[in-house]
Amino acid sequence: MVRYVYAFTEGDRDMADLLGGKGANLAEMTRLGLPVPPGFTVTTEACRTFLTTGSEPVGLAREISDRLAGLEEAAGRCLGQPDDPLLLSVRTGARFSMPGMMETILNIGLDDESVQGLAKSSGNERFAWDSYRRLVQMFGSTVMGVGSNLFEEAMADLKQDRGVADDLGLDAADLAELVETYKELIHQETGESFPQSPAEQLQRAVLAVFQSWNAERARLYRRREHIPDDLGTAVNVQTMVFGNLGPDSGSGVAFTRDPATGRTGVYGDYLANAQGEDVVAGIRNTVPLDELGRLNPEAFDRLRDHMVTLEAHYRDLCDIEFTIERGRLWMLQTRVGKRTAEAAFTIAAELTDEGLITADEGLARVGGDGLARLMFPRFDTSAVGDPLAHGIPASPGAAVGAAVFDSAEAVRRATVGEKVVLVREETTPDDLPGMVAAQAVLTSRGGKTSHAAVVARGMGKVCVCGAEEIMVDPQRRRFTAGGTTVEEGTVISVDGSEGAVYPGAAPLIDSAVMKYFEASEHTDGLVDAVARAMEHADRVRRLGVRANADTPEDAARARRFGAEGIGLCRTEHMFLGDRRQLVEAMILARTNAERERALTALLPLQRQDFTGILEAMDGLPVTVRLLDPPLHEFLPDRTELAVRLAAAEAHGSPPSEHDADLLDAVNRMHEENPMLGLRGVRLGLVAPGLVAMQVRAIAEAVVERRRAGGDPRAEIMVPLIDTVEELRLVRQEVEQVLADVSTESGVTVDCPIGTMIELPRAALTAGRIAEEAQFFSFGTNDLTQTTWGFSRDDVEAAFFSAYLDKGIFKVSPFETIDREGVGRLVEIAVAEGRAARPGLKIGVCGEHGGDPESVHFFHAAGLDYVSCSPFRVPVARLEAGRAALSGTETGDSR
Repeated sequence: MVRYVYAFTEGDRDMADLLGGKGANLAEMTRLGLPVPPGFTVTTEACRTFLTTGSEPVGLAREISDRLAGLEEAAGRCLGQPDDPLLLSVRTGARFSMPGMMETILNIGLDDESVQGLAKSSGNERFAWDSYRRLVQMFGSTVMGVGSNLFEEAMADLKQDRGVADDLGLDAADLAELVETYKELIHQETGESFPQSPAEQLQRAVLAVFQSWNAERARLYRRREHIPDDLGTAVNVQTMVFGNLGPDSGSGVAFTRDPATGRTGVYGDYLANAQGEDVVAGIRNTVPLDELGRLNPEAFDRLRDHMVTLEAHYRDLCDIEFTIERGRLWMLQTRVGKRTAEAAFTIAAELTDEGLITADEGLARVGGDGLARLMFPRFDTSAVGDPLAHGIPASPGAAVGAAVFDSAEAVRRATVGEKVVLVREETTPDDLPGMVAAQAVLTSRGGKTSHAAVVARGMGKVCVCGAEEIMVDPQRRRFTAGGTTVEEGTVISVDGSEGAVYPGAAPLIDSAVMKYFEASEHTDGLVDAVARAMEHADRVRRLGVRANADTPEDAARARRFGAEGIGLCRTEHMFLGDRRQLVEAMILARTNAERERALTALLPLQRQDFTGILEAMDGLPVTVRLLDPPLHEFLPDRTELAVRLAAAEAHGSPPSEHDADLLDAVNRMHEENPMLGLRGVRLGLVAPGLVAMQVRAIAEAVVERRRAGGDPRAEIMVPLIDTVEELRLVRQEVEQVLADVSTESGVTVDCPIGTMIELPRAALTAGRIAEEAQFFSFGTNDLTQTTWGFSRDDVEAAFFSAYLDKGIFKVSPFETIDREGVGRLVEIAVAEGRAARPGLKIGVCGEHGGDPESVHFFHAAGLDYVSCSPFRVPVARLEAGRAALSGTETGDSR
C-alpha cells in the first residue's frame, strides 16, 4: 500500500521530493538532535492523489489518526482535550519554497470549551484567548475563504475603541469578544459556523493545503520560477509551542549569513510575546536578532550554536524560524536560504575558502541570471516610490532619461548630451538609431523576445516591454498610465530587472561588476567573488563562447567580456543609415551597369566594416552571415510612399520620380509573409552580384589585415538553407571570389564556408548539407518560428500570455530552447552532420545562446560553442562552466 504520512523521526533531507522541503528539513533537524516540536508530514504523493481524484486519498485519515495518537501519547494530552488540550499547527511544505501557497494555521484543537482549559493549564487567560482568536482568524481566512481584511478591520476597530496602539494592549476579555466577532463574520460570509470539532479542523486544514497548490498566486509563482505544476505539496502537522506566553517568550527568524550581502554575522528579527506569523506579518515592530542576546542570553547562545551546526551541516546559508516558550528554545524550520545575487557569489566564495564546499560546488551555486543582475546599474529601491506602470523585465538594469516618442528625437536630444528613454508601442528596425541613442527602451507591447527586447539586450540597453498599463500617443507625444500623463521631455526611470517604470529620476548605483568586465578592476569582495567564479568556469567548461557583434566597437567589447570570437556578424546592419540610399539604388537598378555601380559603392564601406571587426577580433574566428532579411526591409514603408505621392498630386505638384520608382519597387517586392519568402540564400541566388560583393569585401578585409601583420580568421556563413543544392551553388560563387581576390592580391584567402541551420528541413537533412558545409551554426530564433509555426512578433502579443496561463508553455520557446521539438532537431542535425563530416564545427548563434538553461542543453547536445550578444558573454561563460559540472549539488534556494 502507498504510505502517505511520515513522522519527523522517520525522514531526512534527501526525502524532499516526498516530504517537501520543509518536512525533509524538520526530519533532518530531528535527526541531528536539535529541539524540534514533534510532528508528522503528509506527503506530496497524497496531494497529487487528491488533485487527480478530487477527494481525500483512501487510508489517509487512518494514517493521520495513527500518527496523531503517537503525538498525544508523547505529550500526555489529547487534541481538543477540555482541561489541557494538545494544539497543532498546519503548514504547507512544497519541494521548493512557494510564497503563493496557503498561510500557516496555528492552534488547531481549540474550541469554545478547550480554550477555558488552556487558560487554566497555562495560568494565562489572555494567552488562551489570544491563541483562540488567531485560530479563528487563520482558519476563517485560509480554509473557509473569508477575506482577511474583514478580520483586520475588526481588530483595528476594537483597538481604536479601547484606545490601544497594538494587540498587546487588548486584555483577555477584549480578545474573547474579538473571537465572537470573528465567528459572526465567518457565519455572515460563509453561512456556516466555525467548526468546534478539533478533528474536523485538522482534516479541513490538511485538504485546504492541497487545494492551495492550484491557487492563482501559487500558479503565478510557479510560472515565474519555472517550477513544475505536477510536484504537489506536502503538509506538516506539528505540536504547538507558544511564543505568546509573556515577555519571556517570543518568535523570530534568523539567517546564518546576511542574505542581502552574504557577510557573516547574526542576522534576523525577534518579536517578544508573539507567535511565529507575527514576525513576518508586521503587526508590531521587531527588534534585531542581536537584541535577543540581551533579553535572553541563554536562549541566544543556544540559537547561535544551532546556527553554526546547521550551516556546517547544510554547507550553506540557512534560514531558520524559532520560538522561545518561557525561556526554552524550539527550532520550527530551517531551509537553504534565499539570497540576492550579490550574496550568492559572496557566500560561494567564502564557503569555498572555509573548506565547507569545493570550487566546483561554489560554481554550481551561482547562476547566470544573478550575474546579469549584478552587471547593470540598479536603482536605490529605498528612494523610489510607487511605479507608474509594470511590464515585462526584458533587459536588466536601471536607467533614467527624458521620455521621447520617436527615433529622430532620441538621436537629436542625445547628440546634445541629454539622456532619453525611447517610448514606443513597439519598435522596428527603423528605431535602431533611437535605441542606440537612448538609455532605455519602454514599449506597451511585446515580450522578452520582441524586437525591442532582443536588440536592447544585444546592446546592453535597459528595456521594459509589454507595459500594457501605459497608453502611448506618439502624435501628441505623450503617454498616460492610470491617471498620470507623461509629456515628452518628462524624466522617468526604467527598471529593466523588475519591469517597473517610475516618475522622475530615481538614484542609480553603479555596477562594480560591470567595471570588472570592462576593465578588470577589482574593487571589493563581491567583484573578487565574481572573478573567482568566472575563472573557475573558464577552467572547467568545454563549450566555447562567442559573441554576436556587427561593429568593431561591439567586437572589442565582446573580447573584453571574454568572447572567443564572433559567432554571428549580421551584414544587414551595415546597410542602414546613409548606406540605405545605395541599397535603394541597387534595388531600383534597371540595368546591370546601374546595379554594378551601386554594389561597387557599397564594397569599400563593407570592407571597412569587416577590417575593423577582424582587427578587434585578431586571431579569433569571425563568422560573417551573408545578407539575410528580404530587400524590402531596406525600402521606405509602402503606405508612407503612397501617401507622399497622393499628397503631391492633391496639391498639384509633380510626383517625385524617385518616390514613384520606390513605390513600384515596394509593390513589386511585396510578400504576404516576407520572413518565409525571398531572403537568405534565396536572395543571394536571384540578386546578381550581391553575394560576390559581400564575399569580396570580406576577402579584401582579410588581405588588408594580413598585410598589416594581423591574423584575420573570417568564416562565411550562408543563411536560410533548405537543401544542399542551394549551398552548393552559393559555395561555388564564394570560392570563385576568394580565388579571384587571392590572385589579385597575391595573398591566399581561405575562409571556411558553412551555413545556418534555421529551418526544420535543413536540420532533418543535415547529413547531406554537411557534405558542402565546413561548419554549422543553429539560428534558433527562426528554427523556433518555423518549427512551431509561430511568427514571433505576432504571437507574443496575441496569445503567449494565455498559453503560459494555461500551462501549455512553462516558458516562452523564444526565451528558452524547446528541448522536445526544436532541441530534438538540433540533436538530429548534430548527429547526422558529424556522421557525414567527422569533426564538423557546430555552434548556435540565436538568442538562446545567452540563455542560462539553453546553454546547458547545448552543452549536453555536444555543440562546440554558443554565441550571444556581448553583454551576455559573461553569463554564457559562467553557465558553460556550470553545465560541465553535471550532477554537482547546486544548493537550490527556491
